[in-house]
This record gives sequence, C-alpha cells and structure tokens, in this order.
Amino acid sequence: QVHVLESGGGLVQPGGSLRLSCTASGGEFGRFAVGWYRQGPGTGRELVAGISTANNAYYRDFALGRFGISRHNDNNTVSLQMNNLKPEDTGLYLCTVRDATIETVHDYWGQGTQVTVSS
Repeated sequence: QVHVLESGGGLVQPGGSLRLSCTASGGEFGRFAVGWYRQGPGTGRELVAGISTANNAYYRDFALGRFGISRHNDNNTVSLQMNNLKPEDTGLYLCTVRDATIETVHDYWGQGTQVTVSS
C-alpha cells in the first residue's frame, strides 16, 4: 500500500508563491508517475501538472510559465513550485501517484493541501 502526503499549502497574496510537496511511501518511488490536481470552490477536479518516471513534465495551459514540477527520487518527493499566483488558483491541491505495470495500474491519492490566494 502506497501512502501519499501533500504539504506546503497556505494563504498567499496575489502575485505570491508557494511550493507544494508530495511524498509517497510504501513503494518504489522511482517507478511512479505523479500528478498534481486541484479542486476549486464549486468546481470539479482538474489536472494541474504531471511528471513521468522519465522526468518528462506536463502542464495545463493555465500553469505554463508560472508553475514548475520536479521530482526528487532520493527522498520520494515531487514538488510543485507555483509563482505569480492568482485568486483563481485557489483550491484544494491533491497529489496522485500511479504505480503501473504491464498487468496492473494502481492510483493512490493524498488528502490534499489547501491553497488560498487572496488579498
């Protein structure tokens, strides 16, 4: 069983920055693809950014140029650096870890960390 834990959320003013961390334990971290999602007030869950086992990053349009995702296999962590934050970035940010083999796929989710962008 893989346990996922997010941290780093908080209250920040527009234009500010936050660095979120996702730590996964209980498996071989280097073979996990990792994604960050968010769920805003009254909105559905949407993908923000993801990173593959080969360290290839993917970003939604709204995150391009402002957010950066990176993985640190040595300490089982993926970080999401968020700059120039806007009020519409407010939401619960969740990390998901995918453990995939030829035969099976397992997705594990954390409980999320709240990001609030407000003046």
